[in-house]
Amino acid sequence: MAMAEPNIKGVDPKKLVDETQSLYQRYSTQRDTWARHVKEDREFRLGRQWTKEQEDILKGRGQAAVVVNRIHPAVESAKAMITANRPSFRVAPREDSDNRVAQVMSALLAYMYDISDGRTVIRTAVDDYYVAGMGLIQVYQDPLADMGKGEVKIKDIDPMDVYIDPNSRDRLFDDAENIIVSRLFTKSQAKRLYPMYKDAIENASSDIDFNAPETGRSNDNYSAQFPEDVGTVSEQDYIRGYERYYKLRIPKRRVYESFSGDEKLLDESEWEQYIQQPAWIVNGEQILTDEEQVQQLLQQMQQQYEQQKMMQVQQLVEQGGDPNTAIQAPPPKPPIEQVTFEYLIDKKVIQVVKITVERVKMCAMMGDAYLYSRILPTDKYPIVPMVNMHTRTPYPTSDVRMVKGMQEYINKTRSLIIAHATTSTNTKILVPEGSVDMTEFEAKWAQPGVAIPYDPTDGAPVTVQPSPLPNELYSNEQSAKNDIDHQLGLYEMMMGNSSVAPQTYKATISLDEFGQRKIKSKLADVEAALTRVAQVAIPMMQQLFTGEKVFRVIQPNNSLSEYVLNKKLVDDKTGEIEIFNDITVGMYDVVYISGSTLPTNRYAELEFYMDAYQKGLIDRVEVLKKTEVFDIEGVMQRQDEIAQLQQALQQAQEQIKELSGDLQTRDREAVSLRKKVEVEKFKSDLDGVSNKAKAAGTLFGKRLDDTLASEKRDISSRLKEMSLTPGGKSGSE
Repeated sequence: MAMAEPNIKGVDPKKLVDETQSLYQRYSTQRDTWARHVKEDREFRLGRQWTKEQEDILKGRGQAAVVVNRIHPAVESAKAMITANRPSFRVAPREDSDNRVAQVMSALLAYMYDISDGRTVIRTAVDDYYVAGMGLIQVYQDPLADMGKGEVKIKDIDPMDVYIDPNSRDRLFDDAENIIVSRLFTKSQAKRLYPMYKDAIENASSDIDFNAPETGRSNDNYSAQFPEDVGTVSEQDYIRGYERYYKLRIPKRRVYESFSGDEKLLDESEWEQYIQQPAWIVNGEQILTDEEQVQQLLQQMQQQYEQQKMMQVQQLVEQGGDPNTAIQAPPPKPPIEQVTFEYLIDKKVIQVVKITVERVKMCAMMGDAYLYSRILPTDKYPIVPMVNMHTRTPYPTSDVRMVKGMQEYINKTRSLIIAHATTSTNTKILVPEGSVDMTEFEAKWAQPGVAIPYDPTDGAPVTVQPSPLPNELYSNEQSAKNDIDHQLGLYEMMMGNSSVAPQTYKATISLDEFGQRKIKSKLADVEAALTRVAQVAIPMMQQLFTGEKVFRVIQPNNSLSEYVLNKKLVDDKTGEIEIFNDITVGMYDVVYISGSTLPTNRYAELEFYMDAYQKGLIDRVEVLKKTEVFDIEGVMQRQDEIAQLQQALQQAQEQIKELSGDLQTRDREAVSLRKKVEVEKFKSDLDGVSNKAKAAGTLFGKRLDDTLASEKRDISSRLKEMSLTPGGKSGSE
């Protein structure tokens, strides 16, 4: 359900409904042949490969209408290969905008893929690409999603429900005058889809045309049902709905604000509101458009005025003046002038250019009831085709249509082989007419070990054996199967057939990569469609996501990334309010990463990343992303913890070594110090002993001197005494 807008001016609902129904009838008539082929291709893929006439002929011959369906597994293999991985987009700003916003746009495309079940959508579109020749993806806005905030989503559309201008030549139908999506709804379905138009839907009426082409294929054994095979119902139960898309040229004004660098595209109603917006000119130069910023600036000016007044009062008090003269001084007039954007346009501050742009208009109708119209914010159709073999018409050819002849050949060959085997196990007997009782003969022939008497004169029964089938017949069937696989870009080795694989690991990887070259031609068609899906989705997101929005994206490595859109933040330095991740402005280019959906050889890729990791070119996080480890975040967290513990242990060990070294140094110094102390103590003791010895020697010398002097005095005294004795004789005499 698309978002509804008021009816656009100049739209005549009755005329628009009549014109749409007329276009539908014309487009439907011109695509009848293609629709019949698509129906036949779908039946062929699902096993309805014999016509009713062919089945009757085979049954008349006693043969079985055997179907050896080689097309279905081939389509499934090709589909699995093309959609093996999720698509990857890279968004770049077209102007000098914030690259962070471009990264958010890339995440938004991945988020759209997730919430739309994109894997199933793309698989279905690729299935239609191979079988019907064209897969279709629609980009739309779902206003009820995310609790009424709305989401941009994608969905697949049945090619049989889309009616395209037959004169279109472009591969993506950019030159189509109209694209109409039409199908039958029950009225209860229509009311649930458009609840605001219940009364109009209840009173609406339309022709019941199921557009179910007949192919003549038998449906006895393979009861495949398609949307157009719902059967006949009363006109009151069903109603045909229409969604018509066509392009308009709409006058707009391109506005460039030199003071903010923003560039906008405005229609008439937006222009009237734009020129009335207020703006403020500060000091004759700076231009502000946010009233909150102006109020903050006024508050800052008031605070500055108060501070200046307080300083003036203090100066007057210090100088002995009257402070009331400063208090009574009137505040200065703020240098802010309020104007409108119209004034800025007149002053050439805002540049305006009148232009004409192309936009897609969508009209919704149920039967003869007009519901609503709206203009989409894109110049590209939201119905994106994935065209297989483009014939420069809206009616491409499918791969199934190219191999139907080979599939019929396989079926006929297998039917012939089975018929030959049946004939070989049921021996044919030529019996002379009237020679035996046939009822009794057939009854006894079916019994083992029973003798059957006969009269040889009437002729002997002759056993007839069928000729053996040539071996070439069996090899031709296998060749036909290989031809079907090659038409779809497949090879046996790519489907896991070990008998045709090389003997070496490297050769197998090389051949697997070379084998994907052919299917990459198919992948180019898919990539072109996915790129267009992104180009249509981005302006729809810019129109829808105007408020703050939080979304989360699951990365290929199972990690969860969170993003915030249009979040208002206040700059701490300037005080200005800024919008963080504002996606509503700017233009972006989308580049699809080629081959991102193809399968990769896990072992070869992991080996490549391991080699790069060992050479130091990448980190271990990139290597883990290429593994099948489920809890990558947990592994990385534990690895970080282990690395931190190892680092802490290494630091502790280094510190222990340093402390041990310091301790050893201190021990050596202590030992050396103790030795020095002992030596000094010993020296001190030696000095004491030496001093004592010297003192004793000196004392002894002194005592000797004293004794000698005493002896000398004694001798002297004796000599004197002897000299004084009578006779004058000496004592010797």
